[in-house]
Amino acid sequence: MGDVIVRTGERLEDGVPHPVTETTGRGLLRRLRAPRRPRLWFEILLIALSYWTYSLVRNAVPEQRTAALRNADWIWRVEQQLGIAVEETVNHAVNSVTWLVVGMNYYYATLHFVVTLGVLVWLYRSHPGRYAATRLVLFATTGVALVGYYLYPLAPPRLMNGGRFIDTVMVHETWGSMASGDLKNMSNQYAAMPSMHIGWSVWCGLTIFALAAVPWVRVLGLVYPALTLVVIVATANHFWLDAVGGVACLAFGYGVACVWYGKSPYALPSQLRAVVPPGRRGWAPGPFRHWRRHPASAGPRDPKPQPQPQQR
Repeated sequence: MGDVIVRTGERLEDGVPHPVTETTGRGLLRRLRAPRRPRLWFEILLIALSYWTYSLVRNAVPEQRTAALRNADWIWRVEQQLGIAVEETVNHAVNSVTWLVVGMNYYYATLHFVVTLGVLVWLYRSHPGRYAATRLVLFATTGVALVGYYLYPLAPPRLMNGGRFIDTVMVHETWGSMASGDLKNMSNQYAAMPSMHIGWSVWCGLTIFALAAVPWVRVLGLVYPALTLVVIVATANHFWLDAVGGVACLAFGYGVACVWYGKSPYALPSQLRAVVPPGRRGWAPGPFRHWRRHPASAGPRDPKPQPQPQQR
């Protein structure tokens, strides 16, 4: 008997199994990497939870006082050998000008949070396509800093044994450091390396410089981390090398974001465009989950039917 051939409207497969798992995995990974419009409620919850976790882990790191003071002495000796041990000179010079040092104390206590949150809000509103990637830089930077606090406890200059550094918060009775005065029991005093004041401020400065449209605002973006560096040294809260550690953590954060998204966060499109499926004119996915005329796909509006003249 001859073979019976049955023809259908669909293509018969050869029985070769499809890599469903691989395709699905790649599709999921592609969707996770794709920039998406952030949700306000989720971002507020994520930032609050992340900072709470960061504070909890940072303060849970054992305060290894002996090791921290030993490491501070080593850092100070290395800086003296390199000829960059000017922290004490800067600290005493600024402390002699009361209004200046008091202003720096409050700068240290407040702008670290205010400016960082302000840049996040600005990214959320003006650059939603770059928000998630740039936020990932900040989160990865902070995460690796926690490892540094655990592995390398370090006392700030103002707590060094036999040091002549001035704790400007204590002397001028200002609220400028979580590790001084009545607030010292709320924070790990020996978590100075790396400096997240520098890590976060350089993140803010680079983001503003890369994305701001107004020239003088871009200049301010570069001034902010430079001024922060002077403040953390003048108030005896950090060594110069703590700032180097903060920049190294930030470089790690940018590396994570570049690997995940395949390019620099600032090279991603600023605005997100919804992809409209073929044959679904007027439909928009993602945050536009309702039927409307989507500007990316809408053509000219259909003209209204004109009344036809009656034939006599």
